[in-house]
Amino acid sequence: MGQRDRRAGDGRVSPGELVALVCCDLGAIVRGRSLFSSELDAHLQQGVGWVPANHSLTPLGPVAEPNPFGSTGDLRLLPDPATRVRVEGDRAEESALDFVLCDIVHTDGSPWECCPRSFLRDALEEVREQLGARVMASFEHEFQLLGWPIFDRSPPALPFSLEAQRRGEPFATRVMNALVQAGVEPERFLPEYAAHQFEIPVAAAEGLAGADRSVIFREVVRELARRLGTRASFTPLLDPAEAGNGVHIHLSLLDGGGRSLLYDAARPACLSELGARFAAGILRHARALSALSAPSPVSAARLQPHRWGAGALCLAQRNREALLRIPPLVALGGGEPERQLRLEYRGADATANPYLALGAILRAGLAGVREQLPAPPILESDPAQLDAAEAKRYGVGALPASLAESLRALAEDDTARAWMSPLLYDAYLSVKRAEVLAADGAELQETCRRYAAIY
Repeated sequence: MGQRDRRAGDGRVSPGELVALVCCDLGAIVRGRSLFSSELDAHLQQGVGWVPANHSLTPLGPVAEPNPFGSTGDLRLLPDPATRVRVEGDRAEESALDFVLCDIVHTDGSPWECCPRSFLRDALEEVREQLGARVMASFEHEFQLLGWPIFDRSPPALPFSLEAQRRGEPFATRVMNALVQAGVEPERFLPEYAAHQFEIPVAAAEGLAGADRSVIFREVVRELARRLGTRASFTPLLDPAEAGNGVHIHLSLLDGGGRSLLYDAARPACLSELGARFAAGILRHARALSALSAPSPVSAARLQPHRWGAGALCLAQRNREALLRIPPLVALGGGEPERQLRLEYRGADATANPYLALGAILRAGLAGVREQLPAPPILESDPAQLDAAEAKRYGVGALPASLAESLRALAEDDTARAWMSPLLYDAYLSVKRAEVLAADGAELQETCRRYAAIY
C-alpha cells in the first residue's frame, strides 16, 4: 500500500500517514493510539503502551468509580497484522482510514485476563476441545443515518422500499465498496423498518475473525458516513416509538469437512441433538447473557414483545420474536442444507463488546451440551396469539426489563459469572453500574438521545 506524497507548505515531504493500533473496550468503544504507518513494522513485536484503567472508561466519558485498577499498572496493545484495515480517502486531501486490531497483553507478552479478544479466543478453544468443532460467526448490524440534509428535506421513505435505498446514495455504493476494501465481505445493502435505517449483512468468518469483522464493520460505516457529512448511529434505540437497531449473531459449528454439526435432517427443524442441547444452554442462561449482549440502559426497551426483536425467550424456526432462531434452509439453486444450518441469536446490539458477547454465547451453549439439557420446544406461532400459560412456557417478555436487572441476573447465575475472571467481572460491573447510575431518573427519550450520540 503506497504512501501518498504529502508535502508541507514549505515543500518538505511529511513523514507519512497515521495508522491506529486499537482495541474494543468493555463498553464497545474502539480506543487506541496512532503512529506513523512507516513505523508499524517496528511495533509489531512490542506494540504500544496501554493502561489498565482505560478498561474502566465508560461510554459516557468518565472513568467508572470505583474500579479495580486505579492508577497503577502497565500493559501493551499488541497488533494483530492480519486485522489491518485500510480504506483509502475519496479525495487527495482526505487521509485513509487505517487501523489494526490489537490484543491487550502484559509487558512480557502474556495475555491480560481482561482482554476481550483473549476471552473469545479461550471460548473458541473450549469449543474445539469439547466438541471438535470450528465456529463460524457473523454479526448482522442495523444502523441509522442521522443529520444528512437529503433526509431532512422530506419525510422518511417507506420501509424496505427502493425509494429508501436510492435516498441512501451515494452512501450505499461507497460504503459497500469500502467494506470490500476492509475485507469484511458485505453481502447486500438494504433499507430497514425505522426511519433512515439500513442493514448490511456480511459473510461469516471463522473464529476470532467473526467478531473482528463486527468491530471493523462499525468503524468503516461510521467513517464513510462522516465523509458524506452525516453520522451513522448504531444505538439500540433512537426513538422509543420506533424500531431499534439490533445485532443478530449468526453462528454455526462445523466439522473438519465443513458440514454443520447442528444439522440432522431426521430431527425437528433439522436441528441435531447436539444443536438442541447447545440452544438449550443459551436459553437457560439467556437472562445473564443479556448483561453482555444488550448492555446499555436503552437496550432492554428494544427487547420487548411485538418489536420484532427478541420478545420471547425461546427457540423458533421462522419467527422473528424469538431470542434464538433457526434461519430457513434454502435448497433453491442447489443449496446444501447440511452446510447452512446455524443459530441466530437476536438479543444483541452494538453496545455489546462482540468478543464478550460471542464468547459468552458459546460458553452457554457448551454448558447445555455438557449438562445434556433436553431439546427446547420450538415456537411455531406469533407470541401475540399465545394464551397466558403458553406465553409463560415460551418466555414471552421474560428477558430483563432493564440493565440493572440484567446485571442482577448475571450476578445470580454462578455458571455465567464463572465465564469471566474475577478481575474482568469487577471491571465490567463497574462500567455498567456507572451507566445505570447515569441513566437513573432520566426519561427514556433523553437516554436514547444520549446513547444515539455515543454509538
